[in-house]
Amino acid sequence: MDAYVTGAIIKKLREEKGMTQAELARLLDVSDKAVSKWETGKGCPDITLVEPIAAVLGVSVVELLSGNDIVNRNRSFNMKRGRFYICPVCSNCIFSTGEAVVCCCGITLPPVQAEPCDSEHIITAERVEDEYYVTLNHEMSKTHYISFIAALTDNGLIFTKLYPEQNAETRFKVNRTYALYAYCNRHGMFTVKLT
Repeated sequence: MDAYVTGAIIKKLREEKGMTQAELARLLDVSDKAVSKWETGKGCPDITLVEPIAAVLGVSVVELLSGNDIVNRNRSFNMKRGRFYICPVCSNCIFSTGEAVVCCCGITLPPVQAEPCDSEHIITAERVEDEYYVTLNHEMSKTHYISFIAALTDNGLIFTKLYPEQNAETRFKVNRTYALYAYCNRHGMFTVKLT
């Protein structure tokens, strides 16, 4: 009967909060027997209770429904621990400074893993005065292109959106930039650290 939310995740989150079934039931205005049924898989909460359950347990509705609780351990806002999320439907790109539940176009997005540059995706950064002139010698057709180039600094992320049939190039200020990223619509994300 665990069709859309599992009793196991409700129990796990409830116990992590140090809450009894009776306390959870009181906060949700249901009986403790109802909570017991959810947790043992003999019933499931009404769909109208999903949002209140998530709020009481301190998770998002997406986390509750997926059964995965996400904890952002990057409390110090270290930009090096940031994550990119890219929607395969609309190509929306989201950057989070820590672990997050990110949804776009009805899809929960996994974080994209950046790979070191390979022979087809070489990010070149030439220093010109106080800027990096960043280029990629990459096809830029309507079906295969670099979607964006980004510069990661110790206090932010700067994006340059690229479009098919333009050159894969941009400029970023040198100050505090320590890594560059490029996203190929076919092969994923590539990165290079700057010295």
